[in-house]
Amino acid sequence: MEVLFILIGFSLIVALFFLGCFFWAVKSGQYEDRYTPAVRILFEDRQPKSFSSSDKLEE
Repeated sequence: MEVLFILIGFSLIVALFFLGCFFWAVKSGQYEDRYTPAVRILFEDRQPKSFSSSDKLEE
């Protein structure tokens, strides 16, 4: 029965730690940019390389 009280206390400490980390992230501005993640999928990371006849290897 004593182990149950220890586990409950430990889980409360862990929960308070994660709650504190969440409030720290909000306070430091981690969640301020709401526009970029929504449209990030629409942007290409790099331009595709186009091949022309001059790029082919001569034999």
